[in-house]
Amino acid sequence: MGRIKSVFDGFKNFLMRGNVIDLAVAVVMGTAFTAVVTSVTKGFVNPLLAVFGSTNELGLGVQLIADKPATFIAVGPIITAFIDFIMVAAVLYFVLMVPMKSLKNKFGTTKEAEPTETELLIEIRDLLAKQQGLNAEQTAALSTEQAKKDPAQLTD
Repeated sequence: MGRIKSVFDGFKNFLMRGNVIDLAVAVVMGTAFTAVVTSVTKGFVNPLLAVFGSTNELGLGVQLIADKPATFIAVGPIITAFIDFIMVAAVLYFVLMVPMKSLKNKFGTTKEAEPTETELLIEIRDLLAKQQGLNAEQTAALSTEQAKKDPAQLTD
């Protein structure tokens, strides 16, 4: 019974992470907004595209073989899908991403600066010296002497 509880606790922790919830909200918002954008493009953009297209019922496109509707390459739906994509992406970016970024900047946690490579090397040197029974001054002097004799040895 304890194993099952730990599995469910792990699953609960996974779901409660911010990224999973953000992703779920984004999917729901994207789906809902896609319906709105699709209706706008069908009701507004498609009629505008038909104005520039030919007078046939197939819409904006190219007829490869006359009198064969199956050979019609429809450009209108491609343009409509592209406009749909751009509109959905722009709204999701400006409605969700920009405010979330500003909230993270305002309330986000600050990370400690990671140590530089030099700081890590000094720390390693000091730990090795401590294991050998040397103090920090002796270790620094030893490192300086080695660097003067053979600088390439320090970079290997």
